[in-house]
Amino acid sequence: MTKKIAVAGKGGTGKTTFTALLIRELVKKNKGSILAVDADPNSNLNEALGIEVEESIADILDEVKGSATIPTGMSKDVFVEYRLSQVLQESKEVDLLVMGIPQGSGCYCFPNDLMRKYLGSLKDNYDYIVMDNEAGMEHLSRKVITDIDVLFVISDSSARSVRSAARVHDIVKTIGISVGQIYLVITKTMEEGIDALNVEIAKTGLELIGIVPYDPALVKFDLESKPLAELPDESLAVKAMDEILAKAGV
Repeated sequence: MTKKIAVAGKGGTGKTTFTALLIRELVKKNKGSILAVDADPNSNLNEALGIEVEESIADILDEVKGSATIPTGMSKDVFVEYRLSQVLQESKEVDLLVMGIPQGSGCYCFPNDLMRKYLGSLKDNYDYIVMDNEAGMEHLSRKVITDIDVLFVISDSSARSVRSAARVHDIVKTIGISVGQIYLVITKTMEEGIDALNVEIAKTGLELIGIVPYDPALVKFDLESKPLAELPDESLAVKAMDEILAKAGV
C-alpha cells in the first residue's frame, strides 16, 4: 500500500530542504519507488533533488482554460491525462511532479478534478508519495491528495515560526484532512538548544518528533546548488533525519 507523506510550514523554515532530506533517506534505505510532488508556489524541490523541470501542472491547467490548444477531436479529459504524463519528470531514484501557479483567473475545479483522478491512478505505481506543500495547504484542502499517513509541520527555531506551525495545525483540523500521524519538526537549531521555545511548542498541540540542527555542510551544498542526495552520511542534518524517520516509523 502506498504511504503518503506531506510536509508543511511557512516559507523559510527549511520545508523543502526537509522534504529533500526525507527523500534522500528513503532512497538510501531502498524503501521503494517514490513520487515527489512539489505543491509549494515557490517551487524549488527539483533543485534540491537535482532534477531538471521545464513544465508544471499549472501550465496544463492554463492550457485547459484556454482550450484553443486542445487538438480537434480530443476531449479535455484525454488531453489533460496526456499532458500530465508529459510533465512527470522521471529519474532513476525518484519521479517528480511540480504543481506550479496557475496564471489565469476563474475556477480551476474541472482540471483539479482531473488532476486528482490522475494522481489517484498514479499512486498505485509508487510505494511512497512525498508532498512538499504550501503553508496554506490549498492543494491538500482541495483533496488533490487524500488520506495522509504522516504530516510533518516544519518550524525554524523562532517563537514566531512555532506559532505559525500551530496555525498550520489549526488549518488541518478546520478543513478536515484525514491525517494518520502529525508531528512538529524544529529546524536550524543552534548550540543553545530550544528550551526557550518549550512553552510555545506546548501551545501548538503538536508532538515534537525531532530537531534538525544548523548544518554547515548543508549550507555549503545550497550555496553550490548541489543536490542534497549527495550529502555525506555524517552530515548533521542527515543524522537528524535518520532519527526522525525512525521515530515516525517511516
